[in-house]
Amino acid sequence: MTKPAVDPLVQLTEIRAIMERSSRFISLSGLSGVGAGVVALVGAGASHWFLRHEYGDRGYLRLLESTEQERTLVLPYLMALAAAMIGAALAVAIFFTLRRARRTGTGLWNSMGRRLALSLAIPLVAGGLFCLALFVRGAVSLVIPGLLLFYGLALLNASKYTLDEIRALGLTQIALGLVAMLLPGAGLLFFALGFGLGHIGYGLLMYNRYERK
Repeated sequence: MTKPAVDPLVQLTEIRAIMERSSRFISLSGLSGVGAGVVALVGAGASHWFLRHEYGDRGYLRLLESTEQERTLVLPYLMALAAAMIGAALAVAIFFTLRRARRTGTGLWNSMGRRLALSLAIPLVAGGLFCLALFVRGAVSLVIPGLLLFYGLALLNASKYTLDEIRALGLTQIALGLVAMLLPGAGLLFFALGFGLGHIGYGLLMYNRYERK
């Protein structure tokens, strides 16, 4: 009895899928990006409200002209807000990525996951400390552009370990950071565009392309 013929294209597709799973972290969920974007928009709104409460109608523009003493007074709130945003975004990312990893049968904290986390963490930590130094030393207008630039570089650094769409998101963040340097008074707007709408758009694209059935 002869065995049924195997389609070579099917075999190639299966081999490619196996190689991709072993060489890239493919469990990232698009819903993680959407969640992170929503968190960023809420954070931008909270920052806008706080700065208007502290400085009046000029809000963020007044912060750009603040003295060292004034910056010292608002720094604890801004640091607490940043920590809350990072924590919420990480919680959302872990939840949806873990859920997708279970559905696809792939590991979350495998070798690719660890490499991805490390390649993201190094530029993000360095960028965060650098931007904190900018704020303390009075270069407030460069803080949000710096955050966007370092985040974009972190995504580019991590893109070799995961899906290619991460690279496009990284380039978008870098472009927004460069433009934001030219428009210092619109820092919060660029924060909302990059970290908020950028993540939501990326997340919806990823979800429709890889997860929606």
